[in-house]
Amino acid sequence: MQLFDTHTHFDVADFDHDRQHLAEQAKRVGVDALVLIGFLQSRFNDLIQTHQQLQSWENVPQSYLAPGLHPFYIEQHQPEHLQDLEQILQQHDCVAVGEIGLDTFLKEHKQPELFSKQQHYFIEQLQLAKQYQKPVLLHIRKAHADTIAILKTQKFKLGGIAHAFSGGVEEAKAMIKLGFKIGITGQITNPNAKKLHQVVHAIGSEHLVIETDCPDMTPLCCQTSTEHRTRNTPVNLPYVLDSLAQILERPQAQLAQQLWQNSCAALHLGSQ
Repeated sequence: MQLFDTHTHFDVADFDHDRQHLAEQAKRVGVDALVLIGFLQSRFNDLIQTHQQLQSWENVPQSYLAPGLHPFYIEQHQPEHLQDLEQILQQHDCVAVGEIGLDTFLKEHKQPELFSKQQHYFIEQLQLAKQYQKPVLLHIRKAHADTIAILKTQKFKLGGIAHAFSGGVEEAKAMIKLGFKIGITGQITNPNAKKLHQVVHAIGSEHLVIETDCPDMTPLCCQTSTEHRTRNTPVNLPYVLDSLAQILERPQAQLAQQLWQNSCAALHLGSQ
């Protein structure tokens, strides 16, 4: 089985001491490709360095690069960071722009000034994606209607992935209509994630991709503590596939093939 981890932060310090070992382990359990996602300009160098590391090692997943400025860290973004992002798109082989979008989970991010700044950075990054003909990897939290409205206003046609999807069925259908695949994380392993299970049933496997979002979103079966966060890794991706296969009542191998094709389509990679 070929599995594609479409959303990782495998570049962060959580993995500095055992990244190569984990990458080799991930490859052994079927993870053949992963995307390294950007979120802060201050981490762009580490992102690129990790990408180059993975490319230099043997028996590890194929690495893809997706730099971006995450809405949750909006206070830290500066105009020149957009220039740095463009420079990476010019100088490196990037598969997408991400993760970008809107997030009003925190009360302060609902304040007009900060939300307006989020919208500005989202639009600027959509423009860069259009200019460089890249899909986008979307982060949307408690802002689905606004995100969909901006994608329509900007006439964004390159699609991508709505990562760690937390919306309802109608919002998922609206994203699909705009050319996006729906990203499913370890959250699917939680029997109480009823809304997500409904979405998966309603839209079917042809519109889904899977991801770990490591080091976060650890599948329920991999959590070792109720008090402390258990680090998630790309090695855990098969648990996401397993839960999805059970929910959709599909053979794992067949579903894995569909998800691989979906991932390649979302990232404009051909059938690989």
